[in-house]
Amino acid sequence: MQPKNESFVNPSEIRAQFSKHMSDMYREEVPLYGDLLSLVEDINQEVLEKSPNIKAHLERTGELKRLSMERHGAIRVGTPSELSTIRRLFAVMGMEPVGYYDLTPAGVPVHSTAFRAVHEEDLQISPFRVFTSLLRLELIDNAETQKFAANTLAKRQIFTPRVLELIEQCELNGGLSQVDSETFINEALETFRWHKTATVTSDEYIKLHDQHRLIADVVAFKGPHINHLTPRTLDIDQVQTQMPTRSITPKAVVEGPPRRNCPILLRQTSFKALQEKVAFSDQDSEAGSHTARFGEIEQRGAALTPKGRMLYDELLNASRSELKEFPNEENAQRYTEILEKHFSQFPDNLKEMHDQNLAYFRYFVTDKCYEALNNTTFPTNLKDLIDAGYIEYEPLVYEDFLPVSAAGIFQSNLGDNAQTDYKISSNQTEFQNFLGAEVLNELALYANTQKRSIIKCGQTLNITELKA
Repeated sequence: MQPKNESFVNPSEIRAQFSKHMSDMYREEVPLYGDLLSLVEDINQEVLEKSPNIKAHLERTGELKRLSMERHGAIRVGTPSELSTIRRLFAVMGMEPVGYYDLTPAGVPVHSTAFRAVHEEDLQISPFRVFTSLLRLELIDNAETQKFAANTLAKRQIFTPRVLELIEQCELNGGLSQVDSETFINEALETFRWHKTATVTSDEYIKLHDQHRLIADVVAFKGPHINHLTPRTLDIDQVQTQMPTRSITPKAVVEGPPRRNCPILLRQTSFKALQEKVAFSDQDSEAGSHTARFGEIEQRGAALTPKGRMLYDELLNASRSELKEFPNEENAQRYTEILEKHFSQFPDNLKEMHDQNLAYFRYFVTDKCYEALNNTTFPTNLKDLIDAGYIEYEPLVYEDFLPVSAAGIFQSNLGDNAQTDYKISSNQTEFQNFLGAEVLNELALYANTQKRSIIKCGQTLNITELKA
C-alpha cells in the first residue's frame, strides 16, 4: 500500500528493488544459482507457449507480470534480539510475519515464520518472501556447547549501524525517501551476505557440527547468510528432469503434493548443498569447509481452505505412513506412486474444488456481465451469478510454506544423519514474544482477499451485499 507521505517510497517498491539486488548478489556468490534461473526461465517460456490456458490464468490473476521476479529466500538467526530486529528490517519493505512453523518434529532445531506482503495489490508489485528461522538453543543437550553457542552469538552484530539508524528513522517518520531507501537496500544486503571467515575455531566448529549441522551454520559465522533463493517454475517435474542435463544434481523427490491438473499449495525441489571453503578463526587460509547453501525451485498452486488443508494433511500423512521412512533416492519412485494413489481422493478440477470449498478463489465480472449491466436485473447470490455466466473465478495462489516441505528441504541438504529426535513441543507464544509481534494467520489473509474480490464484483453490479 502507499506510504503516508508522498515523498516516501512505496514499501513494495523498496521490497522489489531489494529482491532484485539480493538475487544479483546471490548469483555472484553461487554461480549455479544463475544456471538454475536460466533453466527455470526456459521451462516457463515453454509452458506459456504450449499451454494457452495457463497463460490466460496467469494474465487474469496478474501473476504473469510477477512470475520472472518471484523469489523466496531463507535465513536462520541465532537470538531473539536478531529475530526482533529482522522483523523491523522487513517491515521497512512492507513485509509482515505470516504463519508459525515448528520444524522440530522433523529433527530440525528451529521454529520459523515467513515475512511477506499481505495484501494482493502489494503482492503483485513484489511477492518476495523470506522464510526466517530462529535457532532453539535450549535443544542443544550438551550444556557446555549450549553455553558456548549462546556466548558466541551474543558477541556478534549482524546489522550495520547505518541500517539500524534507517530502520528507526522509518519507524519514526513513517517511511523513507528515495535516497534513504537506496542506502537502506545496500546496507540491509550486508546482513545476508556470505562470509568465508568463521567466528569459531575448527575444533569449536566440529563440536557445534556434531550437535547438528544447522547449529554450526547459525553459530559459526558473522551473520545469517541467505542459504537459498528460490525462483518459481510452472512445471517443477520438468525442472527435476532437466537439472542433470545442466550439470545440476537434484534431490531425490519433489516435496509436497503430486503432479496435478490443478496444482495445490506448494511443491519444491533443490540441488544439494554446496561444500564451500571457509577459514576458521585458528586458520590463516580457507583450509576448512562448510556445507550450507543450496539451490531451490518451487511450483505454486491454489491456496487451500481449512477444509482443503485437512484433506491435504490427511492424504500426505497417509502417504508418509505407508512409506514408513523419509523419501530418498532408493525409494523415490515408490513414494511418488504412493503419493499419487492417496491424492487421487483430492478433486482435481476447479469446479469441484470450488463447490466443495476446498480452495480460496478470486472472483471476476465477465464480459457477458458488462454487456448486460444497463438492462439486466442480476441475482444477488454468488452461485446464481456464476451459473448464469456473469461471474467467473480463479484460484488464489498459495503465498506461504508447508512445514513438512520446509523440513524435507532442510533434511535433504543437511545429510542423511542430520535428523535428531527432539521431544520439546512447539512454542508459538515464546516465538511471538521474541519476534515482538503476533504472526498473522495465512488462512485469514486468503479469506480476506477472496472477500474483497466478492465485494468488488458486487460494487460493479450495484449489489449492496452480494451473498457468497
